[in-house]
Amino acid sequence: MTNDAGWTESARQFQQMLGESWSHMLQALQPGELGKAMSMPPSSPVTFAADKLAALQHQYLEEVRAFWGQGLSPQLPKSADRRFAGENWANNPLSVYSVAAYQMQARALLGLVDAVEADEKTRARIRFSVEQWLAAMAPSNFLAFNADAQKKALETHGESIAKGLANLLHDMRQGHISMTDESRFEVGRNVATTEGAVVFENELFQLLEYKPLTPKVYERPFLMVPPCINKYYILDLQPENSLIRHAVAQGQRTFVVSWRNPDESLAQKTWDDYIEGAVLTAIAKVQEIAEVPKINVLGFCVGGTMLANALAVLAARGQDCVASATFLTTLINFGDTGILDVFIDENFVRLREMQMGQGGLMKGQDLASTFSFLRPNELVWNYVVDNYLKGQTPPPFDLLYWNSDSTNLPGPYYAWYLRNFYLENKLIQPGALTVCGEQLDLNQVKLPVYIYGSREDHIVPADAAYASTQVLPGKKRFVMGASGHIAGVINPPAKKKRSHWVREDGKLPATLQEWLAGADELPGSWWDDWSEWLKGHAGKQVAAPKDYGRAPEFKAIEPAPGRYVKEKA
Repeated sequence: MTNDAGWTESARQFQQMLGESWSHMLQALQPGELGKAMSMPPSSPVTFAADKLAALQHQYLEEVRAFWGQGLSPQLPKSADRRFAGENWANNPLSVYSVAAYQMQARALLGLVDAVEADEKTRARIRFSVEQWLAAMAPSNFLAFNADAQKKALETHGESIAKGLANLLHDMRQGHISMTDESRFEVGRNVATTEGAVVFENELFQLLEYKPLTPKVYERPFLMVPPCINKYYILDLQPENSLIRHAVAQGQRTFVVSWRNPDESLAQKTWDDYIEGAVLTAIAKVQEIAEVPKINVLGFCVGGTMLANALAVLAARGQDCVASATFLTTLINFGDTGILDVFIDENFVRLREMQMGQGGLMKGQDLASTFSFLRPNELVWNYVVDNYLKGQTPPPFDLLYWNSDSTNLPGPYYAWYLRNFYLENKLIQPGALTVCGEQLDLNQVKLPVYIYGSREDHIVPADAAYASTQVLPGKKRFVMGASGHIAGVINPPAKKKRSHWVREDGKLPATLQEWLAGADELPGSWWDDWSEWLKGHAGKQVAAPKDYGRAPEFKAIEPAPGRYVKEKA
C-alpha cells in the first residue's frame, strides 16, 4: 500500500486489533501470581480518548513511512537502551530493522495506553501488561535478531549455543532462571557466617543469638524480625555488608528470627499463629534470656508489618516490654502499595481465599517469579539472553543467590494478609482488626521509632514508608536512603556508596515531598545515623555475656545459621 487511503486503512485495522486485544494482554505470558492477577477483568470499560487516538494515528503513519523509506540503508535508532547497544547491532541490517520496528510498535502500544479512558487501576494494569509483553518480545531475546549472540556463536564455532542449551536444561530442572552461579555459595559457609547459635526454636522459627564482638554490650538486647517471605540472611550476606554483624560490632546484644521454610505441616498456619507463636514469642524469649524488662526491636519489610501488629497486641494487653522499634522499608499504611497494586482487587483476593484460605501453601517459586517480573528486563530477560543465547555462566553474586533461595508461605496467613492489609488497609483503622484476640489500635503504640525508606523502592515506595510517620504516635525519626528495596538497606558505611537524607529539625509534615524540602542530603550510608539513634535507647553498657542463651532454660541448640534457613522450598 502506497496511497494515503491504504496507509489509513492499515493503521485503522492495526488500532482495531489492539483495541480488541486488551483483555488478552491482561492474561498470558506471566507465571504464577502474575498470570492470575493479569487475568482479572478490568474494573471499568476500556475506551480511548479520540483526540489522543487521532494524534497517535498520525504519528504512527509518519513513523511507518519513515521506517520503510530507509530502504536498504537502515540506521540503528538513537536510544539509551542497553539491550541494543554496541557495534554488532549497528552493523547487522536485520537486527537494525528489528530494533526499529520494535521501538516503533512499542511507542504505539504505550501511546495507546496513554489514550485509555478508564479508572486508574485499569490503566495501571493495562500499562503493566503491555510493558510485560514488550519486555518479552524485544528482539534481543531471540537468536535470529540478537547480533551479539550471533557473533558469539560464530566466534565459538557454535559452542555458545551448546552451552546455552545446557544452561536452559539445567534451569528447567531446578525450576528457575539462574541469576548467579549458585554452586559457589553455601549458607553457613560463605553467606550467613556471623558467629552465633540457636538458643530457642519452635515449629515456626529459630531464635539466633550472636557472639559479642565487644567486651561490653548494651543492657537492652536487640531483636531483628526479617520478612518471612524471604530468608533472614539478606541481613548477613558477607561480613563486609552484614547489618547483623554491624549491630553486633556496635555493642548490641543481637538476636534474629530465622523463619522455618513452611511445608505441608504448616499449611494451616494463620496470621495470628505467626504473631503469637513467632514475633511475640521471640520478644518474650529475648527478655527472658537477657533478664531485662525491655528490649529494642527491628522489622524489615513484611517483618515490619508483623512487628507493628505485635506491638499493637502488646499495647492492647498493657505490656510495656519494647523500648524502641525500627521499621525498614515497611508498609503500615497500605494506601500506596506501588506497583504491587496491579495485582490486588476483590476478585483476586477472593480467588486466593478460595484456593488456600483454609489451608495450603503459597509456593515460593511463584512469589519469586512475581517479584522478578516486576523488573523483567533486569531480573528475567537479561539472564535469558546471557545464559541461553550467549551460553554464559552468570558470575557469583551473594545477593542474587539469596534472591533465588525462595520460601513458601502458609495459605491462610497469605490470604488474610492480602485482604486485611493490601485490599482493605485495616491496620491504620483503630479497632478494625482483631489479632491474637486483641483489637488493634496503633494510636496506643507510643514508643519511639526509627523509620527508613528507600528512594527508588518499587515494592515499598518511599512515600509509603514515610506514611508510617503519620500513623505512629510516638517520637519518630525518618531517614531516606538512595537506591531500592534491598540495595538501599544493605549499604554498609565502609563502602562509602550512595547517600541518605535526614532532617534535624524533627518536623514530620504530611508528605514526603514536604519533608524533603527541609531535609539535607548526606553522603554514604544511613547505618551510622541509625546506630547512634539505637544506642540512645539501649541503656547502659554491661559486660558481654560469655555464653549463648541462659542456662539452664536456654542452651545453644546448634551453631548459627541453624538448620531452618537451609531448608529449600
